[in-house]
Amino acid sequence: MKIAIIAHLFGFRDGQGRVNYEVARAALAAGHEVTMVAHECDKELADSPKARFVEIRESYIPTQFMRNWSFSARSASWLRKFGKQFDVIQANGAVTSEPVDIVAAHFVHSSWLRHPSYPFKLPSIRPYTLYQNLFTSYNASLEKPLYNRARAIIAVSRKTAREVEDLGIDPAKIHVIYNGVDTETFHPGPGDRTRFGLPPDVNLALFVGDIRTPRKNLGAVLYAMQHVPNLHLAVAGDATGSPYPLLAKELGVSARVTFLNKTAEVALIMRSVDLFVFPSHYEAHPLVLMEALASGLPVIAASAIGMGEDFADACLWLKNPNDAQALAALLSELLGSPLKRQQLASAGRMRALQMGWPVTTQNYLNIYEEIFKFKQASG
Repeated sequence: MKIAIIAHLFGFRDGQGRVNYEVARAALAAGHEVTMVAHECDKELADSPKARFVEIRESYIPTQFMRNWSFSARSASWLRKFGKQFDVIQANGAVTSEPVDIVAAHFVHSSWLRHPSYPFKLPSIRPYTLYQNLFTSYNASLEKPLYNRARAIIAVSRKTAREVEDLGIDPAKIHVIYNGVDTETFHPGPGDRTRFGLPPDVNLALFVGDIRTPRKNLGAVLYAMQHVPNLHLAVAGDATGSPYPLLAKELGVSARVTFLNKTAEVALIMRSVDLFVFPSHYEAHPLVLMEALASGLPVIAASAIGMGEDFADACLWLKNPNDAQALAALLSELLGSPLKRQQLASAGRMRALQMGWPVTTQNYLNIYEEIFKFKQASG
């Protein structure tokens, strides 16, 4: 088959970018021709036999909203010229305004906009709030026509599939394919706290995510730490412009919190800590949580995360992500029970082993084959 995949990034160290990377690599390994239309692509992948990287350079126009719109318009222009050359065309969400065969739904903006924890409520005249509402509302407005035009939608969790169906999309078109996880890179084993400047002989939790936005909900963890004095926290995420270092000081917990900034050594950090905490307000199927499970970490996560119904026995679930007292109770429960930590670690690792990248990518290729055969039969 000749396959085109439209996405912002094909990269080894990015969430959605990693999914694109693994799917493209699997398609190439199966002998298909793959064209990747993106801002950025891993060089090794782009240089593979039968691969072609069509670079759409990122615009230098202000705001991510305008840059995304520019990418969508330029990728659509490219598809109008060359789209008929391909047997199957897949897009990641609203990355192109041109109709495609398959849309991968990693995040449903319509659902996030209606979510009880959506933090940018109107009315407000704050520029950042107005911008976030514009960004989310615009993306939400694109989703229903985008999914309606596609032959198939790939949802990364059952929760995401329901959110797509709630838009009035034919459920027969929706296929659930979970993101995979690299169980060879992420595995239990010895860590190295010294490498990251982490205290050696303390109970250490880890939070990984974008800490410049309230959606990931690091604030709840910091508030919970006020009630768990024997816990230290490592935070991996870009702290530039983040309000959370200051919040940690205001709450009196900054001496027990280490901000590591963004790092490529997440696997080693995960082997260096005792547990993982992730009370995000809204997620579909976060790769970082899968990586924590694969690393054999006991995990506390918010039940609003799309993975909750699929990993019930592998995590402790926080019903209300804003309930710092309940989160503190779960943290204390884990710290007080080595047996519970071991049970969760074993269950999480076992579940992750069932969800390696080969499973994910084969499911993508199966849908590509179905679309290809359907189009051939339809003439």
